[in-house]
Amino acid sequence: MAEVLPLKDLSATLKERRFPSITVWNRLEGRPRTIAFDRALRAEVRDALWFLSRQWQLGEFHGEDAGSPVQAKLHLERTRLTRYLPGAPGSADPQPFDPATPLETTVERRPARFGLDVRLAIGRWWLRQIAPIGDYRQAYLDAYPITEPDPRAEADAGRAAHPEVWQSYAAAAGRALDGGALLAWLRDTSSHRASDNIRLARAVDGAALDAAGTRLLAWAARVFAEPTEQDAWEPPRMEYRFSASAPTGAGEKVLAAEEYVGGRLDWYAVDVDPDAETLDPHGENPADLPEPVTFTALPSPVAFDGMPNARWWAFEDRRTNLGRVDAATTDVAKLLYLEFALVYSNDWFVLPCTLPAGSVATVRGMAVTNVFGERTWIEPAGSGADDDWQRWSMFTLNVRGIDDAAADRSLLLLPTVPKALESEPVEEVLLVHDEMANMAWAVEQTVPLPDGSSRPGAEAGLETRAWIERLRGGPVAPPPFETEARSRYEAMTRIPEQWIPLMPVHVPGSDRSIMLQRSALPRFIDGDRVRPTGIVRPRTALMRPGLEGLRRAPYYLAEEEVPRAGARVTQSWQRTRWRDGSVFLWLGARKGTGRLSGGSGLAFDQAVDVPPE
Repeated sequence: MAEVLPLKDLSATLKERRFPSITVWNRLEGRPRTIAFDRALRAEVRDALWFLSRQWQLGEFHGEDAGSPVQAKLHLERTRLTRYLPGAPGSADPQPFDPATPLETTVERRPARFGLDVRLAIGRWWLRQIAPIGDYRQAYLDAYPITEPDPRAEADAGRAAHPEVWQSYAAAAGRALDGGALLAWLRDTSSHRASDNIRLARAVDGAALDAAGTRLLAWAARVFAEPTEQDAWEPPRMEYRFSASAPTGAGEKVLAAEEYVGGRLDWYAVDVDPDAETLDPHGENPADLPEPVTFTALPSPVAFDGMPNARWWAFEDRRTNLGRVDAATTDVAKLLYLEFALVYSNDWFVLPCTLPAGSVATVRGMAVTNVFGERTWIEPAGSGADDDWQRWSMFTLNVRGIDDAAADRSLLLLPTVPKALESEPVEEVLLVHDEMANMAWAVEQTVPLPDGSSRPGAEAGLETRAWIERLRGGPVAPPPFETEARSRYEAMTRIPEQWIPLMPVHVPGSDRSIMLQRSALPRFIDGDRVRPTGIVRPRTALMRPGLEGLRRAPYYLAEEEVPRAGARVTQSWQRTRWRDGSVFLWLGARKGTGRLSGGSGLAFDQAVDVPPE
């Protein structure tokens, strides 16, 4: 037995540390009788009568004579979209519908205006392609050069007025190839070749260069999705308009979209056009369409967040609490949803049905077999003896122009993308009303520059005006007037260059309807009475219809497209990856709600105060 040391003064002993000690902590733990905890986690209830009473309280002993579905056969007629028409009917010939291309790309793509950055990239690609053929680098540099802006010519104001743009062109002039000019030459006509205007060292190099030009066209078509003929953009409406058709055996079903503003494209963007019988009167419909199809599948119960769980000892997730939804007696839609979610949620099933993109399917019916072996034939919702369009249905197509038309129960599956990446706006135009001037304006908020970048319209306009003033010797001071008047006459106020006027004009053949015509304002240089004043032209492609070709044409905008709240139209690059992994890049426009009415400050015949000397 260990010897017990008597301690008479405990505090003095601890203070002097006479006996060193080791502190040990011991945890109290239970001693389990087994290594498995399965039975403890079962939460067993020994009282079977308690279970029976709970089932009786919940009404589980009341028979409903309703069996769960175990098999379903869906019978439908399937056809596919075969023709596509951009723009208004009759404006162009229909094209074959391409389900291998996203529909957003087919509809939204617009002609791209390549800046200096893209032109240089195309030029570098071309020089790498022709390097194995021969030494033709200098020949192509001379044929398609990058020229430096002339600081003495007002025609080069778009490039010389902005320092960054001028520096980019000066750095590339004489050293790089304008690939955009070469690509435009090859796209101009089918007779243009890559070897045109090039001095060949051997006759065989011409064929090799022409083959490289064909590869350049294929590469550009693969990288940049641009319309080959007519695009679906309608400048008078600043919206997209297109049509597509599918054979129905007795003719064609024409689906038209008249007011697609860009963004999300799906089945709800198109309507059935009952007046159009076909998109191509001279075309032939496929003889094998439509075709009957029958699917056999196992119905799956519908599941959603917060759905009440019908099993014992199972709890719902906490992300959605349907019990705390506050609905008034007038919230009919909310009450119907709550009744569906809390009472009849376990009565809904999903039947998978695989259809190719670009299909138009009409469901004829479905044969459902339950656990009792009973088979029930179910027709689509909305069907009946009268085919009333007011019957309950989902995903049905709207029949345009007819209020009492029969419901169209076709299911449209368009080849659309789930998501697309969008760049910053390359162009941005605000359509606003000016109540004080009693007119409308197109304000170019963002304008593209020749080097490929974008700049605020106000900043670009000030730089251009300042450069023209310096080119003309600076602002000239007005001559002194020998008068003591404290005011002077001003014929017209100065308007910023990014404001494009839209003047109301009468529609031909109508006395009351008007349209908005794009106009132009002169560029006033203070004190310059020698040179004629220039005209301020729009910089964005959205406001330049009719100004790109050799023949100038007026541009008219529908009056209703400029509402009181204004409109905002942008143009930006869109990029998406398709289901096969391919990448599509296109320049698309989008229209949305703008801002309220704006004031330009335009006024005529004013008396302006003269500042004191």
